[in-house]
Amino acid sequence: MKNTQNQKISQIKNETLVVGIDVAKETHYARAFDYRGIELAKLLKFSNTAEGFKLLDQWMQDICKQKGKTEIVAGFEPTGHYWFVLGDHLKHQGHKLAIVNPFHVNRTKELDDNSPSKNDSKDCKTIAMLVKDGRYREVYIPDDIYQELREAVAERERLQEQLTSIHNRVVRWLDIRFPEFQKVFKDWRRNAALITLRSFPTPEKIVEAGARKICETWKTEMKRPSFKRAEALVKVASNSIGRTSGKLASEASLKNLLAQYDLYCKQYEALEQLMLELLMQVPNASKLLDIKGVGLSTAATFVGEVGDISRFQDPRQIQKLAGFNLVANSSGKHKGKTTISKRGRKRLRHSLFFAMIAILAHNPEFRLLHQRNLTRENNPLNKMQSIVALCGKLIRIFYALLSKGVDYDPEKMLNDIHQPVQQAA
Repeated sequence: MKNTQNQKISQIKNETLVVGIDVAKETHYARAFDYRGIELAKLLKFSNTAEGFKLLDQWMQDICKQKGKTEIVAGFEPTGHYWFVLGDHLKHQGHKLAIVNPFHVNRTKELDDNSPSKNDSKDCKTIAMLVKDGRYREVYIPDDIYQELREAVAERERLQEQLTSIHNRVVRWLDIRFPEFQKVFKDWRRNAALITLRSFPTPEKIVEAGARKICETWKTEMKRPSFKRAEALVKVASNSIGRTSGKLASEASLKNLLAQYDLYCKQYEALEQLMLELLMQVPNASKLLDIKGVGLSTAATFVGEVGDISRFQDPRQIQKLAGFNLVANSSGKHKGKTTISKRGRKRLRHSLFFAMIAILAHNPEFRLLHQRNLTRENNPLNKMQSIVALCGKLIRIFYALLSKGVDYDPEKMLNDIHQPVQQAA
């Protein structure tokens, strides 16, 4: 990966056509410039269709022939998901893609006319000038298995959000209709609680059925149902303060929620199986699961978000990609706190952070490193700083396992326990 601005600038040569594209949902705008920032053609307006893409291709080819250009760099802002289709098309055409930061576009749009006005034509030029000056990030669109994993992880995240939403809605329903239910069952998603909600959703139906019938119903799907719990359930139901008006519609609402819960659970299980099958196809990816505390979700998210590990020369590049690289805030005699940048792939950063919390609960060698960070004599870290530092350690381990194909060795990991760790807030 080329990361320095000098390297990026050096890629924009005399034979390079720089195209700035303002991406939208239906209509895109494009302007073409050379490496000095001289505009080479009139503004192009094209639709987000196959015909529009052909028009863009022909427009760029004509400019290349007329001006003697041999390569094209297309720059644009990452405007939500609207750039995905256009990005795929340009990649398949063999063009280099460059993403510019929307914040940079907003800050530099007044350089030409000293006006805060914003329009599609102006944005195209601003984007192209940022690319010309090397102020862009190279676009990586993963292929094949890496894209499959990335899509699967995103879908799993969506299903998890749906399950959490349904959980909260069922808890709300119980708070209104049967608040005492949660005194008998701590979690409505457990087997006995679910059977009860499906068969006897209201306090009235529980009292009407009685403890014996409830226990018999549990027995159809459970090996050892608790009669005492059934009696306790009937007891709290007989004195319930839950709302009773509108019970028919509320029962239908609960039935729908439980049906959605069952559907999403099945989809979630099937998707996790797919994620496992996809992960096993990536070379050396199974070695990540050998680390105690690292689960399928963490490994699949890392591989999907990072992509082909061979495109990185150093694990610090992945650390920067995740937003865990350290940034200082100092000027003159003032020295501010050192923090992490929080730039880059948010899903990757969150996955590593929460994975480290789980790892610290199950992995003795990481717990030892964590304790050492907290209690060392020179520059001890607080808990959050230590977790961030250990996330960087985990990235280096993942990088070694994937790139070199070595097995995870806890003792080897602890050998560098005396290496200094820079403080991060």
